[in-house]
Amino acid sequence: MEKVNRVALIGTGFVGSSYAFALVNQGIADELIMIDLNEKKAMGDVMDLNHGKAFAPHPTHVRFGNYEDCKNVDLVVICAGANQKPGETRLDLVEKNLKIFKNIVDNVMASGFDGIFLVATNPVDILSYATWKFSGLPKERVIGSGTILDTARFRFLLGEYFNVAPKNVHAYIIGEHGDSELPVYSSADVGSIPVLKMIERNEEYQLEDLDELFTNVRDAAYQIIESKGATFYGIAMGLVRITKAILRNENSILTVSALLEGEYNEENVYIGVPAIINRDGIREIVELDLNKEEEEKFAHSAHVLKEILAPHFEEVTK
Repeated sequence: MEKVNRVALIGTGFVGSSYAFALVNQGIADELIMIDLNEKKAMGDVMDLNHGKAFAPHPTHVRFGNYEDCKNVDLVVICAGANQKPGETRLDLVEKNLKIFKNIVDNVMASGFDGIFLVATNPVDILSYATWKFSGLPKERVIGSGTILDTARFRFLLGEYFNVAPKNVHAYIIGEHGDSELPVYSSADVGSIPVLKMIERNEEYQLEDLDELFTNVRDAAYQIIESKGATFYGIAMGLVRITKAILRNENSILTVSALLEGEYNEENVYIGVPAIINRDGIREIVELDLNKEEEEKFAHSAHVLKEILAPHFEEVTK
């Protein structure tokens, strides 16, 4: 009998409903269960999505559910939690969302769930660590969306700058999904040509432009929140990309939030790094060969996260 791929989505706000829409449009899951405290909203989303099924590439069975339905799902995607308000950093959300997550994860685990968690709620690195701790699952099976969207923004802007399709740009943003993240220019390339080499070879490209480009990547969320109140399409598509890598056992390299245990000289912190993703979750972390400046910035980013984790988890030292 063919394996049925089941996904439970917790939180049907802007990000959650955008994820559900993208998931159904790409036909990746066989069943999608939508769970939200606001049952009326979730039921409305279920109806709306089912009405478009005739146009979808694969007939995803979309239904309303509750925590007990998580028992037999392969993947639980958490998009629930307090939203980032204008002027608020992702890290301001910690207190509010840790309480919400304890309740969510406890309820999911009580169902007998034994699959993979994918965390999208901010601050995603902190809440991924919390989900790992609260659930008691192996680290491989708790994944945060990490810097997948920052990396996509980075590839898009580099593609614009060099006038090349983003798919042909290989470059990563790593570290905290937030203000201390960093670009890895030392290994960034366009069609196998290092970005730094392209700048060296062509006078129309300037090293200084890269600083501005990265600032636009880092601050994109603030600009979007100011413009329309929230960011949701880009991250929803990133979450679907991770979902596809898991359910289709792709062994794809994506920049997710993963637990470090000595990699990049850091441990006991969830942080954005490239990792190989497959049906088991995180197969392994890819260690980039960082230069000295990048190493220092990454260590700083990990320190920022540990300072936030430390008051809440006694095993974390700053």
